[in-house]
Amino acid sequence: MQSTDRSASEIDEANVPAGCKACGARQFGICSALKASQLAHFSTVTRRRKIAHGETISFEDDEVVDYANIVSGAVKLTKLLSDGRQQIVGLQFAPEFIGKPFSEKVSISVEAATDVEICVFPKTELENMLKQQPDFEHRLLEQTLIQLDDARAWMVTLGRKTAQEKVASFLLLLADHIGKPAPDNPTDSEFMLPLKRADIADFLGLTLETVSRQMTKLRKMGAIDIRKNLEVTVHDTDRLIAISGGD
Repeated sequence: MQSTDRSASEIDEANVPAGCKACGARQFGICSALKASQLAHFSTVTRRRKIAHGETISFEDDEVVDYANIVSGAVKLTKLLSDGRQQIVGLQFAPEFIGKPFSEKVSISVEAATDVEICVFPKTELENMLKQQPDFEHRLLEQTLIQLDDARAWMVTLGRKTAQEKVASFLLLLADHIGKPAPDNPTDSEFMLPLKRADIADFLGLTLETVSRQMTKLRKMGAIDIRKNLEVTVHDTDRLIAISGGD
């Protein structure tokens, strides 16, 4: 019986469209709940877009015409205040979903924090699939609740942690989502900062000077290394976790 199940699974995987097979986000994103035939249908209506760093993907209060899955890179979420200032309220990474299904207006602006690749779903197609496929709807709900838990945890970081703990928590967040093993030492994690230091300060509720000072302290402690103010290597994850307050 188990052998038959494996064979059916292998047959289904063989019929997955080539573009979906090559997608690094499919295994963990919402599309993991779709069968090959459903992916084949989606592949005829979706499109891949490459977004350059700094380019806006959607503006607050725009009409919703499509949604997207992040295939690679990171995006920042911002809210516009009444006096024209912007506040960074979150970051999203692959394979997270961008948008609020069944909404008429975009509730938050989305900007590419790095070079980003996204898979774009037309609004009507995605919402119809959610209605027709309970597993697909369940997977999106599951992912949304994980993001809600992450947002609540981040509220603790912003509201209760010290400046050093905030910066360490931010670096751990990036290492977890976009970090890659360092070529010369696979136990180290390397990544490019997706935000300028002024934006990091805005995101963490700190001053630019405080962020720079805490980065320097973490480097002198041996937890991280920084090159060209953008390239970060985490040398000691356990130590960084301890510094962050034990996330």
